[in-house]
Amino acid sequence: MLSVPTLWLVFVVNFVAIGLVWTYVSRSYPNFDAARYWAAAVYLAAVGAMISMLRGVMHPLLPLVVAGVLMTGACSVAAMGFERFYRQPVSWRFHAIVVAITAVGLVVFSSVWPDTGIRILIYSICQSIVLATTLKLSFSRDNGRLQPGARLAGGVALLIIAVNVMRATMVVLRVGGPVSMIEFNQPHAVMVLMLVFLSMMWNFGFLLMAIDRLRAEVADLAMFDDLTGAANRRQLLARLDEECARSNRSFEPFALLMIDLDGFKEINDSCGHAAGDECLRRFTRAAQGRLRTGDLLARMGGDEFCVVLPATTLREGAVVARHILDACKSDLTVWHSSPIALSASIGVAQWRPEIGYHPERLVAAADRALYTAKKDGKNGYAVFDVTPLETGAALRMTA
Repeated sequence: MLSVPTLWLVFVVNFVAIGLVWTYVSRSYPNFDAARYWAAAVYLAAVGAMISMLRGVMHPLLPLVVAGVLMTGACSVAAMGFERFYRQPVSWRFHAIVVAITAVGLVVFSSVWPDTGIRILIYSICQSIVLATTLKLSFSRDNGRLQPGARLAGGVALLIIAVNVMRATMVVLRVGGPVSMIEFNQPHAVMVLMLVFLSMMWNFGFLLMAIDRLRAEVADLAMFDDLTGAANRRQLLARLDEECARSNRSFEPFALLMIDLDGFKEINDSCGHAAGDECLRRFTRAAQGRLRTGDLLARMGGDEFCVVLPATTLREGAVVARHILDACKSDLTVWHSSPIALSASIGVAQWRPEIGYHPERLVAAADRALYTAKKDGKNGYAVFDVTPLETGAALRMTA
């Protein structure tokens, strides 16, 4: 027969090890709130397992009740970690009620009306309810991304619920013989061993969730400009490849805007680079406020920006350029109580069949239009509207 103290000892050692990992993660990444909840959860579970081991050396009632409450509490704290991971408000009241019901049920059916089957049934139901609250989040998306770690945690939670149901049913029906506060029968010991293993797997799912989140953040850093929050050059080039391929299949045009802030060097020289950085951020916010969902604003570097406008004609792209210029005029940057006026020059080009799969040709056309806009006085836009591309010209328009 499996040794009950050995089962709890294995549980304690593994959970202390996992707790140390979560403690390290929470200290290394202080903004990762879920790590603190998950560290607290495994430490509570480890303490509960250690207290449960005292049933053989003292009257089992107190260790049984305290250990059961701590185990349910650990499960609740872990579920609250799920809520923090998905940036949801923590439902302290709900979990406190579940833990309180567990405590009352264990006390009543251990001392007032002793009934091992009902006691284990209440404990299993309360723990399963807490686990069930994590399922919706486990199988949801985090910022639009599927989370393999969360899906693993959700699958393990379902298995734990199933084992809890089997365990409670076996005890109520006395499958394998009676179960006391101290001794388990063989089938019941197997169920407990499965719960120990699955609880560790559940925590491994949490670790994978943390890895998935950190990996997604690294991917975002590789695709976004850290100063303005706009897309960076890498994301822009990838998007242009996608749009060119789509247009080459459907012959639906899309437009590209090349944008250069006017007088940006003078702002840096006269007001300092901090003022220049604030101008870049203000321009980004102003421009994004005039774009549609699906449009992409990217910073090429310095004061150069691009806008990809899917399913947009040259004329419609020119309208967007005019809106961006209007936004610049109405959004002054105030630096040390001094207003800094923003203006920009914009080149507009449209994908055409001769561009094909070569986005650099479209970039060259938009850049040529931008050159015309700057040469003709700045604070305006120009469109590239001549075929073929090699002999094209840009037409100046004012804002």
